[in-house]
Amino acid sequence: MMETKLTTTILGFFLLSFFICFTTTRAQSSHYVGDDCKNSMEESLTSGFKINLNSVLSWLSSDATTSKGYNHTAIGTATGDAVYGLYDCRGDVTGIFCQFCVSTAASDIVRRCPNRSSAVIWYNYCILRYSNHDFFGNLTITPSWQFPGTKNSTNSTQELQKAETYMQSLIKNATVETNLLYAMGEFNSDGSSGERYGFVQCSRDLTSDHCRQCLNSMLDQVPKCCATKVGWQVGAPSCLIKYDDYMFYKITTSQGPSPSFNSALSSAINLNKCNNKGTSKTKTLIIIIVSVLVALVLLSCGIYFLWRKNQSNHDALLSETTPISIHYNPYQGQGDDSLNADLPTIPLFWIRQNTNNFSDSCKLGEGGFGPVYKGSLQDGTEVAIKRLSKTSGQGLDEFKNEVIFIAKLQHRNLVRLLGCCVEENEKLLIYEYMSNSSLALHLFDVEKRKQLSWKVRMNIIKGIARGLLYLHEDSRLKIIHRDMKASNVLLDQDMNPKISDFGLARTFEKGQNEENTRRVMGTYGYMAPEYAMEGLYSVKSDVFSFGVLLLEIIAGKRNSGFYLSDHGQSLLVYSWKLWCEGECLELVDPILENTYIRSEVTRCIHIGLLCVQEDAIDRPIMSTVVVMLASETMTLPNPNHPAFSVGRKFGKEDESTSKTSKDNISVNEVSISNVFPR
Repeated sequence: MMETKLTTTILGFFLLSFFICFTTTRAQSSHYVGDDCKNSMEESLTSGFKINLNSVLSWLSSDATTSKGYNHTAIGTATGDAVYGLYDCRGDVTGIFCQFCVSTAASDIVRRCPNRSSAVIWYNYCILRYSNHDFFGNLTITPSWQFPGTKNSTNSTQELQKAETYMQSLIKNATVETNLLYAMGEFNSDGSSGERYGFVQCSRDLTSDHCRQCLNSMLDQVPKCCATKVGWQVGAPSCLIKYDDYMFYKITTSQGPSPSFNSALSSAINLNKCNNKGTSKTKTLIIIIVSVLVALVLLSCGIYFLWRKNQSNHDALLSETTPISIHYNPYQGQGDDSLNADLPTIPLFWIRQNTNNFSDSCKLGEGGFGPVYKGSLQDGTEVAIKRLSKTSGQGLDEFKNEVIFIAKLQHRNLVRLLGCCVEENEKLLIYEYMSNSSLALHLFDVEKRKQLSWKVRMNIIKGIARGLLYLHEDSRLKIIHRDMKASNVLLDQDMNPKISDFGLARTFEKGQNEENTRRVMGTYGYMAPEYAMEGLYSVKSDVFSFGVLLLEIIAGKRNSGFYLSDHGQSLLVYSWKLWCEGECLELVDPILENTYIRSEVTRCIHIGLLCVQEDAIDRPIMSTVVVMLASETMTLPNPNHPAFSVGRKFGKEDESTSKTSKDNISVNEVSISNVFPR
């Protein structure tokens, strides 16, 4: 009996140890604080400077894994082309947490501060700087950022006095007693208000005197910005101070166990992983027990993270391919070498915790490829996490294809890929969250279709056209989507359309106009005849799909499900028949009644019929379609007979393999389409 109890106790303790590892991991997600971009102007940078900047950011990102949380480098010697770069992680953040923060910063700094010769970006857990001048060892206290908390103090004068006294003691500890240039700790403000937590840190290229000068300068700003608040944070390029009523830092072995360990654990335990509502300070008996055994907990965490890192290295799934990075690969060498894409690689542990280990409570929907889950990024941005099912029709090639294509594409009418993960036999894509799901969900539902006024539908039509034009003519590569349909058009909170699902997309070389494939993939009803019958695809294939989609938006009915029992006509043939009879407005969705503009609808039907003509040569290109949609005076040619003139009734087997979403809330309803033999 004694042995059984002892075994149970030890097992329970180790399980709790790993739980602490997980919750501490979640607490370390890096939150964007600020940057200095507003204090500088965009300028014309030389190609040499841009190349050196990319190299510096790449070096900083990769170095963050192996260093002790700080380093700097300089690349280039020519006048105007030299780049000096530095990163400094918070003193309690090292290893994968530091690299994750630095990699995120390296990506964000060129996005938030484009065409700057110098820039600074702050996160809760790291700072990253670069400049065309040598700033190493120089004290920089401007610009500075002040972030007062949201909670008001009940006795602001007393709170401020105690905070200043306590922060001065931390400054002394960081610059005199330990000379580490950072310090953290806890104190009790009074008997009723509870604990307070403070943190100070300087860039580790400074001397102790410069560090003390910088920290005191930041502390001097507190009465002006944050005197009435319980918590605040003030920072500059060279240092940072932070004060709050909850533990926001991680205890490290270098400082030894702290009396505040209990508070840290209680803050980490009660995480709502789907909506990230925050933490709870409820203390339980088990926390007291664990605090006594803190050394063993830290050892367990260390063993766990070493095991996780080894697993990542052993489970690399993708073979080498052509790199497509602009400046860095955040997690090169950790399981996804072949992607080498210009986007962050998100650790699997972060995704699991954001989705409560892929819980159904976080699931948004499911397509042919697998489920989609809702999560959020470090800065609170909501995301949709696409998890490729092991039995999915979308294989490794399609997954790589989607990463490569979307990483290269940036347009307001294309869904943004924010990150990816290839680890432990998992393949995941992290997209921007689209709160209104897919166009199909709204267009083919009687109630939801009422939200689609003619003005909204016209905006959707034009947005889809602009997105396809970008793919065909304005992106770095000529891209054929090959699976344009209503379920692959997502709608943001303002009902703006964004094209998604690039798993079937293909590129054309310069001067190439068409290609042939034996593997015909797509959705019947949207496929152009030359593609469905001969495997021949081109930009005109996408134009045909757009024309079908345009007519569906006007009619509010699926082409693949449209059937008139008396005539057996497809939506295309029925539209053609009405056009020839001069009664094309009978095609309009009855829900719109008389709220639409007759001339606009007639013109859109005309354009739709031009796009679905049987001969690809007769169809317009997307640049012409965009002009047609924008112009009220442009004379349009007469359309010829549409493709698939023989009507037929489509059964369920001809519809997309996408599954319906949970509670009709699907975000990235990105599906793998049906495969049809030639």
